[in-house]
Amino acid sequence: MRLAPKFVFAFLAFAAAPGVAAAAQCGGDFGAWLQGVKTEAATRGVGAKGMAALDGVTADPSVISHDRGQGVFRQSFEQFGPHRVAPLLGAGANKLRAMGSFFDREEQQSGVPGPVLVAIWGLETSFGAVNGNFGTIRSLATLAHDCRRADKFRDELFNALKIIDSGAYSAASMRGAWAGEIGQTQFMPSSYLKFGGGQDVIHSSQGALIATANYLRGYGWSKGAGWEPGQANFAVIKQWNESDVYARTIAYFATKLNGAVK
Repeated sequence: MRLAPKFVFAFLAFAAAPGVAAAAQCGGDFGAWLQGVKTEAATRGVGAKGMAALDGVTADPSVISHDRGQGVFRQSFEQFGPHRVAPLLGAGANKLRAMGSFFDREEQQSGVPGPVLVAIWGLETSFGAVNGNFGTIRSLATLAHDCRRADKFRDELFNALKIIDSGAYSAASMRGAWAGEIGQTQFMPSSYLKFGGGQDVIHSSQGALIATANYLRGYGWSKGAGWEPGQANFAVIKQWNESDVYARTIAYFATKLNGAVK
């Protein structure tokens, strides 16, 4: 896209402004790139604890392998959804019953029904059993250095450093999925900062579910409306995961849960 003259001028003024570091360029030598990231992090207000989390970080080739091998997104809903949900349905219904009072309170506060929250919880981490064991900072740095989605993951890296600065989690405790998601429902750092509300999404099931409800409410969840494709809240579920197959699987699982506990 060609920039209009005023935008070209604004960009040049920004680039030349004192104290503003150019974004670290992706690719090339990882160590040199990391030094550029540290310089940029300082200009973004990352403090000492966050900066220390970058010390000794190396690229993780297995993260790139995962990024290139996401075969699930080539499956149809019929191939993915029912098969993924079937082994989770019994445990999900049990969670919904056992935590019924919690889900009732949460629905009163956020408008998000328990079956939807349990569906996301189950699909993301098998109800907190499989949160992932990748170091979040290392994963995000690896993906930010790679040039496929560098801007997205560089921003997420800085957000993760801000979480460490805040004292919510240490660098060592921030472990999760290969793409940098953390917690029992897999929050990207930017979403945690926006919707986490101080909840412990890693160690507390209720904390993760409250933060998930905050997220859905923040994207416009309509209390009492349906969540199936074509209904009002399906668009909100797609804000959780833009894959139509995955969003349909969440909706399908929630509907199955809703029927199982009635």
